Amino acid sequence: MMRFFLRRLAGLAPVALGVATLTFALIHLVPGDPVIAMLGENAAPVDIAAMRHQLGLDRPLPAQYVSYLGGLLRGDLGSSISFHEPVTALIAARFPATLELAAAGLTVAVLIAFPLGFIAGARPGSAADFGAMAFAILGISVPHLYLGPLLMIVFSLRLGWLPLTGRGGLAHLVLPALTMGTAMAGILARMLRQSLAGVRDADFMRAARAKGLGEFHALAAHGLRNALTPVVSLMGLQAGALLTGSIVTEIIFSWPGIGRLMIEAIAARDYPLAQGCVLVFALTYVVVNLLTDIAYSLIDPRVRLG
Repeated sequence: MMRFFLRRLAGLAPVALGVATLTFALIHLVPGDPVIAMLGENAAPVDIAAMRHQLGLDRPLPAQYVSYLGGLLRGDLGSSISFHEPVTALIAARFPATLELAAAGLTVAVLIAFPLGFIAGARPGSAADFGAMAFAILGISVPHLYLGPLLMIVFSLRLGWLPLTGRGGLAHLVLPALTMGTAMAGILARMLRQSLAGVRDADFMRAARAKGLGEFHALAAHGLRNALTPVVSLMGLQAGALLTGSIVTEIIFSWPGIGRLMIEAIAARDYPLAQGCVLVFALTYVVVNLLTDIAYSLIDPRVRLG
């Protein structure tokens, strides 16, 4: 286990290098000039040239790239062009909000998916199976761009039960979490249903029923754990996707997270800040998948990590 963990940690280095390289290239290919965005189109050429030199944007791209990589090795992501603050400090201030939103979305997804998946998997082909899977497909089909504003109109503007936007207490978290969690809940419910339906006729399930356990009791006590491995795998992938998917939700609900910060950085052509946000997203995704792999061996002792 420890050797596997250390090897995967070592694998973060090439991933970080690849992400940093791709982000650097793509950001610099985006049309627009950050200096013009800061000073305005009517700025004097002398002022534009001075600002370019101050920010180091007058150097060749290879020199900027090498300087950027050198900063990464020192843990320095540079300074934001638009905020005039260290990128690390800006990301550290916004990252907890994104993690909070992703964790709430994951919680909503699990609370919805497991009952639906269990009901559907316990009686495949029944009316309960059809109803649960129809609800799951509906959750997958409705995009965040539609569901978020719809929830805002119903629960905030018309009923007045929940805050409209911003980050505050638990009430501010409900609508964004529902927006993020419903699609993931549908995906997890369908996977759990398939896994449970696959273990219903296994030998250990027949033995449990022969001992007098009811169908639901046997499935909950013996079948669920054996059906969880593919569900946990999918959950790990979806948990990483929640972070990137939070960008749309953060914009809709004015949530002060990294996703919204990255959009602001791209709009302002803030190269260091945009690169730092993308790098944090990518590395967080890799870490989530590492934790998912470790969870396999905890859920199923037959799984051995080499």
